[in-house]
Amino acid sequence: MADGDLSIGQVAQRTGLSVHTLRLYERAGLLAGDVRRDGSGRRVYSAWDVEWLANCVKFRASGMPLTTISRLAQLVREGSGNEAERLDLLREHRRHITEQLARLSDCLELVDVKVASYEQHLTAGGSGDPWQQQHPVTVADGKPSGTRRG
Repeated sequence: MADGDLSIGQVAQRTGLSVHTLRLYERAGLLAGDVRRDGSGRRVYSAWDVEWLANCVKFRASGMPLTTISRLAQLVREGSGNEAERLDLLREHRRHITEQLARLSDCLELVDVKVASYEQHLTAGGSGDPWQQQHPVTVADGKPSGTRRG
């Protein structure tokens, strides 16, 4: 191997991907360049390949489908002239991430409320389960408050 070239094991260590996953990514067309082979037929990766794979890890962690990563990689391999399509793919994924963040923010709000509730309950030396709080019953209709329909 030449200076700067990396073996599949070294790339696995640097990216956190398994050797099996790296081979799968290659077969699925997820790499933006061709994987070179040495004289013995072993895969040889460049620093640019590692950078691309690091991007792929983030794309996957954010929910980008393998088919979209593959299409993006294909467009990169094809070279200039398709930047508008690349931008469309990335904008669509950005929209997906934004929606995902909104859902996660809503979930975080719930967890924050529950954490505060338990902290307050324990600090006050409360007894019973704060999750199973009794709902006051309204006198007007005998239904628990908050369930009346108007």
